[in-house]
Amino acid sequence: MDLNTIKEVARPQKREHLPVWTAGDAWLAGGTWLFSEPQAHLTRLIDLTDLKWPALTISESGLAIAATCTVAQLDALACPPEWLAAPLINQCCRAFLASFKIWKTATVGGNICMSLPAGPMISLTTALDSVCTIWKAEGGEQRVSVADFVTGNNRNVLASGDLLRQIEIPLVALKRRTAFRQISLTPVGRSAALLIGSLGSDGAMLLTVTASTARPIQLAFPGIPDTRELREAIRARIPDDLYHTDIHGKPAWRKHMTQRLAEEIRAELQGLV
Repeated sequence: MDLNTIKEVARPQKREHLPVWTAGDAWLAGGTWLFSEPQAHLTRLIDLTDLKWPALTISESGLAIAATCTVAQLDALACPPEWLAAPLINQCCRAFLASFKIWKTATVGGNICMSLPAGPMISLTTALDSVCTIWKAEGGEQRVSVADFVTGNNRNVLASGDLLRQIEIPLVALKRRTAFRQISLTPVGRSAALLIGSLGSDGAMLLTVTASTARPIQLAFPGIPDTRELREAIRARIPDDLYHTDIHGKPAWRKHMTQRLAEEIRAELQGLV
């Protein structure tokens, strides 16, 4: 869609070249949502392309993902064999249920910043204990976990003019064994529940609930819980009003599927011990 209210497109090449944020500004990375509907309130786009951030950086501490990294680039990453959680990357990329054109344009950072319950990059990075680096509008940086970055449906911690720079996944999380479950109300619909379980080397289990809830929820257990313990923990941790509702699923059904998929994950991880 043409954005016919745009009067200027800024193309900074360094952080110090970023223009002062004003009303009517928007960051432009992939633009798959930005150009999908009218944006009559916008007058300037700040294109992040020329900043040329490396899409993916593997180091001794883990994986750094630039906010401008595309879904296609992330999906194509050749992961080290010791990264037992690597299958999650492909599983979450495919949870987009999007065309190859979207994969080549949509960005990891854009999906996280949209902060929709069904954002699969939120699911992936939350489940792997990822940390966001935010460039603050007034200068300096802020680091916050993805689990805390997203605060609700289409809501997050970004203040006006703040910019998500990158997401870092720690190596210890990439070495966990994982189990993935996702369901939609229709065969190719938006995720109504997307749950990820992981098992640490110490036997601790982490369950991440997304899509069915308005924001990511994590439940940690010192070991693999039994069925009753898991069910009670979900009921205690996720109040009914936190389950999301829209045309892709009602809260009662999302709650039921959360409990069902969580039990499937528990059973799968139990079989790995």
